[in-house]
Amino acid sequence: MTFPHQFGRWRKQAAGFAVSLFAVAFSSVAQPKAGDLVFQTDFEGAGTLHAWGAEQDQNVRLAPGYQSAQSLQVEKQTNTTGSASVHLALPIDKMRGARLACRAMVRADGVTPPPQPWNGIKFMLHITTPSGALWPQQNNLSGTFDWKRVQFKATIPADATAAELILGLEAVNGRAQFDDLKITVTHGPRIRPATPPVGPVFTGHAEPRLRGAMISPDLTPESLRVLGQEWNANLIRWQLIRTGPTALIKTAAEYDMWLEGALGKLDAALPLCEKYGVRVVLDLHSPFGGAPTAGGYVGSDTGLFTNRTAQDKFAADWERMARRYRDSSVIWGYDLVNEPVEDEVAEGCDDWQALATRAARAVRAADTRHAIIVEPTPWGGPEALANLEPLPVPGVVYSVHMYLPHQFTHQGVFSGPTGIAYPGLIEGKLWDQAALRRALQPVRDWQRDYGVQIYLGEFSAIRWAPNDSAYRYLKDCIALFEEFGWDWSYHAFREWSGWSVEHAQDQADTAPSKTQTSREKLLREWYGKNLKAK
Repeated sequence: MTFPHQFGRWRKQAAGFAVSLFAVAFSSVAQPKAGDLVFQTDFEGAGTLHAWGAEQDQNVRLAPGYQSAQSLQVEKQTNTTGSASVHLALPIDKMRGARLACRAMVRADGVTPPPQPWNGIKFMLHITTPSGALWPQQNNLSGTFDWKRVQFKATIPADATAAELILGLEAVNGRAQFDDLKITVTHGPRIRPATPPVGPVFTGHAEPRLRGAMISPDLTPESLRVLGQEWNANLIRWQLIRTGPTALIKTAAEYDMWLEGALGKLDAALPLCEKYGVRVVLDLHSPFGGAPTAGGYVGSDTGLFTNRTAQDKFAADWERMARRYRDSSVIWGYDLVNEPVEDEVAEGCDDWQALATRAARAVRAADTRHAIIVEPTPWGGPEALANLEPLPVPGVVYSVHMYLPHQFTHQGVFSGPTGIAYPGLIEGKLWDQAALRRALQPVRDWQRDYGVQIYLGEFSAIRWAPNDSAYRYLKDCIALFEEFGWDWSYHAFREWSGWSVEHAQDQADTAPSKTQTSREKLLREWYGKNLKAK
């Protein structure tokens, strides 16, 4: 069996639930709450293989465990394209809407490199929902290593219909052992307010709408003039992003030197932004403690949620930046972190809800004026907003990124099929504007429930999508953002040719088009509606 996954920042939203093999430990409370023990087993005692239905499976046996007599071992030495795994059906009705921490001790011997990052050793949940399957897990597990903790976060959608736990190997050879599985509730189901709040919604700006683009911090003054003056954009999302040699930074002192240099670039651009009537979102793409991603930049994961020192620095860095820009008439808001991923939260560390609250309070201690922009975990997707509670801090705008369906928007970016058209059938599902509306409905619900402003911080479609599909996708997305009253920024202006609206559809042609593309025309038509701050 092969499991269809997405990798990196474009993974599907994590979701899941697990139960014990035999000594099942379910909470009797109808509504799960933080701290509830959902599942725990050490694989000791008789009947372990029977509980997994693996008594006759030659790939599965018991082996010495982690500081114990037994663990579950899965071995596969032939047919690397297939899988060797065990599955356990789970009573999904008991845990719908909960967010979980899934942990296990895992050991590996000679597990071959996986063909894709989501292959390899499987400690994974399979969730079935009316809109499709979800497969939360930790990626990049292979090689030879002694017992170590493997963990990931998972959320059970409220409409989930089934769930199962999967342990094993996929598309690789080798041997893996599993022990001390434990799953706990970190957050209960989000409770909607009885009545939506009334009154004016905080936006942090005076313009009827902010429409713009994400840019590279190396954007030239001339390109900034083109975007702000010729195209009439009134917003840029400015990335504080580490790539190349700066991705190797390890110490706080090195990070401070990099951050000061990155802010110096912004300082030089702010007078031009003011001149051209462009507001700025300060986007922390690469906080201290993050790890390099498949896209080559340092993300918002790993050490940010496993190192308390990195978390303290995160809040302090934001207070420092807020003090620096608190009197700026150009800055619109502070995007606390780009696409956070909290698969692993170490003991003594904050999860994203708590860390975002800490950072927001640090900002408010220095700056009571500018918007604080918060994205949900994981990866800032529309469905992830259900994992976030409103922050108990004034002046917060909430942001999501729209790249659904990933098979279309990111075709050919890393691997996988190309030639996928929109609108059309994508992995057996019709994607059109109605489907996009349904995908964005969780954001609409959240906006309605809490009376907040939504900022669509990133959206795009790869330019080589066939039959002018990228234009059709962007057109439908923007029409929805406008209908919903959201501020938005396209990804991206003069950053990488794959997302460029100034490049034509031919993937091999990396020179800007000599004629205006339909995508460029679309953006410029919408930017033409912008009003600029006086």
